[in-house]
Amino acid sequence: MRVTMTGATGRVGGLIAAALKARGDEVTVLSRNPERARAALGVDAVAWRPEDEPAPSEALAGRDGVIHLAGEDIAQRWTDEVKRRLMRSRELGTRNLVAGLRASDPRPPALISASAVGWYGRDRGDDRLTEQEPAGEDFLAAVCEAWEREAVAAETLGVRVARIRTGIVLDKAGGALEKMLPPFKLGVGGPVAGGRQYLPWIHLDDLVALYLAALDHDWSGPFNGSAPEPVTNHDFSRALGRALHRPAVAPVPGFAVRLLYGEMADLVVFGQRAVPARPLELGFGFAHAELDEALESALRA
Repeated sequence: MRVTMTGATGRVGGLIAAALKARGDEVTVLSRNPERARAALGVDAVAWRPEDEPAPSEALAGRDGVIHLAGEDIAQRWTDEVKRRLMRSRELGTRNLVAGLRASDPRPPALISASAVGWYGRDRGDDRLTEQEPAGEDFLAAVCEAWEREAVAAETLGVRVARIRTGIVLDKAGGALEKMLPPFKLGVGGPVAGGRQYLPWIHLDDLVALYLAALDHDWSGPFNGSAPEPVTNHDFSRALGRALHRPAVAPVPGFAVRLLYGEMADLVVFGQRAVPARPLELGFGFAHAELDEALESALRA
């Protein structure tokens, strides 16, 4: 296959690009810094400023699919300016990608676009959230709704669109797990804000495989990028403690997390019991469906 990617210099994007290359696919990357992308990934790269211009149609025409991951990093303190960048990078960046698709000939038949379980909103309690649930009403839900709306616009061009709503990715080199490791290794980690909120997690390898499955098969619509059984923050903390052979009983009050991260703390203070109903219905097999094994694997990687 010939595949064009955005966001390929991030951790997930880099591994997807590597997986595509390993199976013999031709990868082209759209990047603000194409020289850096070529050096890091060993693929062809084309310059693109996502918020300022349509994606270059010459880098899209004739491709078999597009994987869209680009967006401002969510894992930072949400000032007003950061929130503006978070929304703008996803809404306008995706709109400009679709504008590039509109101008491409022949047009790629598939767009696999990132999203997040933040779609469902915060504080959903014990509700099992399948892909049929409507968007929530908080800031991150609004970002995800705008993000997906712009991606779905490609369907009017005859493009198949799949949206991957990603949960907490188990990766010791990035994301939430990386930030959790230092206190847990010191034996001072534990449940956050009471620990009753659900944490929809997924092993990094399974997330990469999910993107490839959505690209390769006739998948369209939303898909939860999370393991079959989400766990509470309390149970996740105990499992991480077991994996590190450290106690995990030191509670972290919600106000302390908010003091450190501001509104972004809602990602851990509240949770979503998101379940991957549609991937399972379509026969997707999770290689790391059990949390203890998945954490052991992620920490070895």
